[in-house]
Amino acid sequence: MDLKSPPSVTTAERHTGPFSAGSALNPGPDLKPLVSDPVKEIRIDATHKIIEIAPGVKYSAWTLGDTVPGPVIRARVGDRIKFSMTNRSDEAAPGIRMTAAPMMHSMDFHAAMVSPTDKYHSIAPGQTIAYEFTLNYPGVFMYHCATPMVLEHIASGMYGMVIVEPRGGYPTRVDREYAIVQSEFYTRPDPQKRKVDNQPLHVLDGERVRSKASTYTVFNGRYNGFVDKPLLAKPGERVRLFVLNAGPSNTSSFHVVGTIFDRVWLDGNPDNQLRGMQTVLLGSSGSAIVEFVVPEAGVYTMVDHHFSNASQGAVGLIEASGKAPVGGMPAGAEHHNIPATAVPSDPEAVQGKLNFESKCLACHTIGGGPKPNLGPDLYGVTGRRDEAWLRRWLKSPDRMLQTDPQAKELLAQWKVPMPNQYLSDEEISQYIAYFRWADQNRQPQSGGLASAAAPAPGR
Repeated sequence: MDLKSPPSVTTAERHTGPFSAGSALNPGPDLKPLVSDPVKEIRIDATHKIIEIAPGVKYSAWTLGDTVPGPVIRARVGDRIKFSMTNRSDEAAPGIRMTAAPMMHSMDFHAAMVSPTDKYHSIAPGQTIAYEFTLNYPGVFMYHCATPMVLEHIASGMYGMVIVEPRGGYPTRVDREYAIVQSEFYTRPDPQKRKVDNQPLHVLDGERVRSKASTYTVFNGRYNGFVDKPLLAKPGERVRLFVLNAGPSNTSSFHVVGTIFDRVWLDGNPDNQLRGMQTVLLGSSGSAIVEFVVPEAGVYTMVDHHFSNASQGAVGLIEASGKAPVGGMPAGAEHHNIPATAVPSDPEAVQGKLNFESKCLACHTIGGGPKPNLGPDLYGVTGRRDEAWLRRWLKSPDRMLQTDPQAKELLAQWKVPMPNQYLSDEEISQYIAYFRWADQNRQPQSGGLASAAAPAPGR
């Protein structure tokens, strides 16, 4: 074990090259093989930029390496990490004006054993810090900005993963490796009503972040992570996932539908082994390596089984069907968060789209045709029902089924009663705004509503 580390060095020298550099860095989720060099030089700069965390949702983020999450660092026990970072929060991203004031930032590596007061202190915009340390334990570790308020810096996007392999490698051989970083966003529309690419800007909601009331929970910085671009595997292959819950505050119950975790190494250390696990519980900054065999052809869903988190976007797909994706989505894939349409520009309709995808896709499509024995295609619903009827239906379908002839007709046709979602008036307005937008902009898919002999009644 090496606990020797020279003092950190802070200078006014500004780095102006790439925001991240080093052969041990991986953009994720795909991972390069481990680089054998025993000394790994790494640069990860702090920046402020606009990212898109969900369709049409532009967010004023703070980053490490100019991405959210930051790049994955891959090394092994005994390697020496030589790290440097320039605080470039005062630099405007190309073509985008500043949306957050420059501020102090820092870097905290959970994989290091060093003096925090020396290595993790904050630096001002334009300053550069450099320090080094030796990796003493195998595992999957978090790194993040440690400048107060740490909560706000992590919630704004300043986090990433370090993979430290055992000296002799892992005891199993796998066919695929991927890095999965779960995290939360706490957003609100920009009080100044600024826009980016004609989309409303969203900023950190301080009240939400302190009360743990997240608006999005995501994999690798994106709502419905790995749905549009699924991870790939083949039947019979062994898959290894490096999973980190960056938080900053909520717990993850990580699960892959259709398989069982053959091995789970808590905190990514093979000494901490569990077998035959259905779900892995990870607190904030908690991690694990999970391995499983893909049993047969199909589409396997990664999900936070704390389903309120899943409904906020903590969903991804592993494509092992052997079929070409259709419209960016694997054939046969079904999950409550899979996107159904293009992106509206109106903020109310954008939120309605996200609500629809998280609660309604199990039974409904918009322009994709009815789902037999479940529910109708909702394309054209604003033309078939007036707004007052839709509001009553969305507010209390169970009550409508008792008194309304049209509601009773729906139940007779589809056999399945519409469940009460306990929607607020604001949420109902968002649904209706989205339905109205879809009816004006969405083109139904072949075989969907437009090709049917008569329109199906809508819910």
